Amino acid sequence: MPDQFENIPDLLWDGLLAALALVLGLILKFILSLLLKKKPKDGRPSFSLTRSILSRLSKPFTGFLPLLALNFLMPAMRMRTNVYHAINKIVEILLAIAFANVLIGVIKVFEDYVYHHYDIKKADNLKERKIRTQLQFIRRLAISLIIILTACIILLSFNNLRKLGTGLLTGVGVGGIIIGFAAQKSLGNLLAGFQIAFTQPLRIDDVLVVEGEWGRVEEITLTYVVVNIWDQRRLILPINYFVEKPFQNWTRTTADILGTVFLYLDYTIPLDPMREEFTRLLESNPLWDKRVKVLQVTNASEKTIEVRALMSASSSGNAFDLRCDIREGLIKWVQQNYPDCFPINRAIIEREDRPAGPGAITLSPPGHPSEKGDRIGEPGVPITPTQPASSSNNS
Repeated sequence: MPDQFENIPDLLWDGLLAALALVLGLILKFILSLLLKKKPKDGRPSFSLTRSILSRLSKPFTGFLPLLALNFLMPAMRMRTNVYHAINKIVEILLAIAFANVLIGVIKVFEDYVYHHYDIKKADNLKERKIRTQLQFIRRLAISLIIILTACIILLSFNNLRKLGTGLLTGVGVGGIIIGFAAQKSLGNLLAGFQIAFTQPLRIDDVLVVEGEWGRVEEITLTYVVVNIWDQRRLILPINYFVEKPFQNWTRTTADILGTVFLYLDYTIPLDPMREEFTRLLESNPLWDKRVKVLQVTNASEKTIEVRALMSASSSGNAFDLRCDIREGLIKWVQQNYPDCFPINRAIIEREDRPAGPGAITLSPPGHPSEKGDRIGEPGVPITPTQPASSSNNS
């Protein structure tokens, strides 16, 4: 060491080295940022791996690089031995935490890269949803392992804890059994998470009907699933629910789906013109994917017939909107062209001068007095059946 540096007080010397480590770390980070920065071509905002690295690793490197430089400069410091060991231990612990932060940032950069290449916004996104579901689970698992291993490294860096490690193994084994019995449901959720991540009965952005609610899978964690319901509520269910109970998955293998519209009309509705109108409405609607187009009478009751319009769409959202459009269009067509074909109740009134059959009930017309001088239909006046006249031969 040059003589001019030996005259510097120890405390000032150590402070200068610490400041030098901080400056070196920040300068190194700045240089890396300059090397990685690239402007998008033509000014178009697009995915860039370098921008992802800068955004995800900027803060972790801000702490890691100065600590790394300080760790290299620690042997040149002039502090007392006991103080040196204490500060060196603190730097080691902080360096382990900073390095864990860097590893978590690297995982997030990898996640950004995969998310860019497997975009779920396109129409046929089955493969993308599969990969995203597995990636989300693996990312959480990897981050959890990094945190656990970092905590173990920090604890094992203390000699006293290292000596106790061997004696604690047996206790940890027994404690693990006890915790396993006490946390059966939590462990069941964790195992169910593994099963769902790789067998995939549901995936990110799948359309589900669960607990009577329609929604999309928004998030899958190690212990629960978040379903974004159509009215923007969130239904949160334990992950083992999807292993133990039935639910509807409308996008299990494909997003294509059939939609139905039911109309209840009178028997007099002409079906052929209605089919022509149904075809016209579908062909003019961009939501129809041109796979299925059927209009049938699927039921008949004593008062109405049930007309079912069956159509196809590329996704459940499109199918819902398409059904609403077709339902509204068919109702308008019936209103404008055949208003009498909506469900009606029929009543047949027979005239009094028409001969009545045996046991028939006849009503006197308004103004016709009854045998008691009252009008039929007034309160308290009964309606009596007329009996056929009996014929007798008098010889």
